[in-house]
Amino acid sequence: MRSDTNTSTKFASLAKDIPAGLVVFLVALPLCLGISLASGAPLFAGIITGIIGGVVVSWLSGSQLSVSGPAAGLTVIVLNGIETLQTYEAFLLAVVLAGILQVVLGFLKAGVIGLYFPSSVIRGMLAAIGLILILKQIPHFLGADDDFFGEMNFFQPDGRTTFSEIGHAFSAINLGAFLIGLVSLVILMLWDTPAFKRIKLFKFVPGALIVVLVSVAINALFINFYPALAVANTHLVNLPLISGIQDLGNELRLPDFSALTNPSLYVVAFTIAIVASLETLLSVEAVDKLDPHKRRTPTNRELKAQGVGNILSGLVGGLPMTAVIVRSTANIAAGGETKVSSFVHGVFLLLSVVLLAGFLNQVPLSALAAVLLMVGFKLTKPALYKAQIKLGSEQFIPFIVTIIAILFTDLLVGICVGLAIGVFYILKANYKSPYFYHKEEQKDKDVIRIKLSEHVSFLNKASIILTLEHLPGNSHVIIDGENSEFIDYDVLEAIQEFKQTAHERNIMVEVKNVPEVVALGMH
Repeated sequence: MRSDTNTSTKFASLAKDIPAGLVVFLVALPLCLGISLASGAPLFAGIITGIIGGVVVSWLSGSQLSVSGPAAGLTVIVLNGIETLQTYEAFLLAVVLAGILQVVLGFLKAGVIGLYFPSSVIRGMLAAIGLILILKQIPHFLGADDDFFGEMNFFQPDGRTTFSEIGHAFSAINLGAFLIGLVSLVILMLWDTPAFKRIKLFKFVPGALIVVLVSVAINALFINFYPALAVANTHLVNLPLISGIQDLGNELRLPDFSALTNPSLYVVAFTIAIVASLETLLSVEAVDKLDPHKRRTPTNRELKAQGVGNILSGLVGGLPMTAVIVRSTANIAAGGETKVSSFVHGVFLLLSVVLLAGFLNQVPLSALAAVLLMVGFKLTKPALYKAQIKLGSEQFIPFIVTIIAILFTDLLVGICVGLAIGVFYILKANYKSPYFYHKEEQKDKDVIRIKLSEHVSFLNKASIILTLEHLPGNSHVIIDGENSEFIDYDVLEAIQEFKQTAHERNIMVEVKNVPEVVALGMH
């Protein structure tokens, strides 16, 4: 009976994962190409990274929902790295070394760093990325942006800023692209309504797939009947055409091992390893927050998986990779359930370069911009801001400062600013030992008492999470906050998530004098 249940559960997951993988592929494809373009790398390099991230890293990773590939946050590092090392082949060797370093960091258990980022900062990061997606996609939506599709910086290569680009876009609207974007957005909004969700067929067909097919059809009509409205090639997907295995082989680049004697190589490799690892840890922590099932990603295993991914990517001509929040949130928004969706996106990327390039090069970027506008809105809903305000200034101020800092700088700088503000609020509280742990061995099951101390701050979060994760199965756990005057929201959330999932390890949980919180996520 149980095997039948497991089989039906697996099929139910596949029914969600395959369409979600298709949506992630449609979002990832122009991002991979755009990031290659911005990095000064061969156009095909980003696609290679996306394929390895999906086909290989998805299975090595312990995360069920995160998607790996080339990251917009690394474009400046890649651009400077290629310039410093003078050839792309020498840079590939730096990517291989960075991957080796990440594997070492995984074995050294450096992944625990991810547990030290407060919830308010992680939520600020997600909300900021949502806002950036909306602001950055408006020009593509209007068909008036010459910057690459995955561009995320406030100060742009053409001298404009995020805001001035929108002003320029409204003065140079491409009517055809705008109409396609508008139709795409309406389709996606209808797809999310209860009336459409009740129709069985629409549950299995992602709105983004319909958007792509409809957008290609509309542009074909424009080309044949209203040439003035046809979308220009510069605003269509631009995938290199590969006619066979030989062409594919010609696109692959190999690392230049003679660069091992260049001291600059090791500086570039170390920079990639540290920045990519931090971005990955931030992304998986954020994805875990959005996961409806509240599964936790083993961070050390994630570092090892990313390391292997970067080694392989560097060996065959790809860019450095991280777990990427934009693709991961698109995966969650599309209903992805397991790592199969990430794998499927990688398979589609592989097939696209060999079989589908001709069709995909007809897809208007304004249609894909509509998909990302919807993802952005789900990340930065007004309800999220209201919820953070209700949690008080200790949660809201680091949240809003993180958003503003990321909006006007970049992801890592913004996170550091938000973290500094978060630490300021923590240091105001009196820091003491977080809990008293007492174990009583009884005949049928162990009774473990965890008595929380007077002040429990987010600095105690990692210690408490690790303690809860290592509690023995088949035990009775009593978590008591009787003596606590202050328990940080992050710790309350960790206790709540433990309480929800403890039954899977046959742990009975009793929580006394600890307020309940509602875990915030994307629905």
